[in-house]
Amino acid sequence: MACRFSRLAVAPLAALALATAAWPQANSAKPGAFDEAVRAAGSLPRIRSLLVSSHGELLLERYFNGAGAATQANIKSAAKSVVSALTGIAIARGLLPGVETPIVRYFPELAQAGADPRKQKITIEDLLTMRSGFVSTSGRNYGAWVLSPNWVRYILDRPLASAPGERMEYSTGNTHLLSAILAKATGKDTWTFAQEALAKPLGITLAKWTRDPQGIYFGGNEMSMTPRQMVRFGELYAARGAVNGKQVIPASWVDASFVPRGRSPISEELYGYGWWIGAMADTPVYFAWGSGGQYIFVLPALDLVVVTTSSVDGDRDRAQHHAVYTLVEELIVRPIAFAVHSGE
Repeated sequence: MACRFSRLAVAPLAALALATAAWPQANSAKPGAFDEAVRAAGSLPRIRSLLVSSHGELLLERYFNGAGAATQANIKSAAKSVVSALTGIAIARGLLPGVETPIVRYFPELAQAGADPRKQKITIEDLLTMRSGFVSTSGRNYGAWVLSPNWVRYILDRPLASAPGERMEYSTGNTHLLSAILAKATGKDTWTFAQEALAKPLGITLAKWTRDPQGIYFGGNEMSMTPRQMVRFGELYAARGAVNGKQVIPASWVDASFVPRGRSPISEELYGYGWWIGAMADTPVYFAWGSGGQYIFVLPALDLVVVTTSSVDGDRDRAQHHAVYTLVEELIVRPIAFAVHSGE
């Protein structure tokens, strides 16, 4: 899928020639290989980090505007990809029956008299793919939701805008229900389960993040990670769920996560199990995407992971999203893809 974002105010052809010449092979960066990308990133006032990893080796690590390696980033909606991973792990461990499981199993109130009977058909897969049918709790509805006294009840009480499984409507409430389900199914809060099942195998420690009024960890927003931790998570997906010879996430779950299940009516991007799906430089890309310019790009065909973080001030301005996405595609991915496909 072609990128529809506007281009950076740089000289892309000259930058492309410079970067391509510096890339004899995908996993061997010569000095200066990323100079143009770093200069372009430095011109963006809100960017905080730019990291590139290939074949598990960190090739570029640059920080901007006062940030450093230890700086925690609010990864915003990129957290949805983490919740998806936890869901896959829980299913693999037999703690959840499978994606086809109706969520009424965990929220019996959906079967109460007077409830819309269609809600009993909503499945875990519908939550993962944003196809639950619930009227969205994101966008203009977000504020009322997070100010409500019971976030889960607020979501479950939302009317259905479409039949479950019918179409995608982006809503963080879907992922928050997954967090609530994980807590019920595992007998642990989502942070504790994430720490044991995901962070520990990756050799990282996740900071605790926001909880709702009932103590359920926010599913799909307000999670904090350092850029290096984001790289580790991306590398896990690039390696089809394995780290140091151990299968942390089933390879089949990674594969299933990268299958398009719907398309956003707003951005027109394809969506899988908590991951966005597209193409950069004619190469498939799967990405965790958080408001303001938080990205984890995974390109398995190149064994490449690119991470960016930005400040979230003024996160309604899509210009930062567009500029960061274009920088990564034109000044990092395209030169590498060219070198790989040309056999240089």
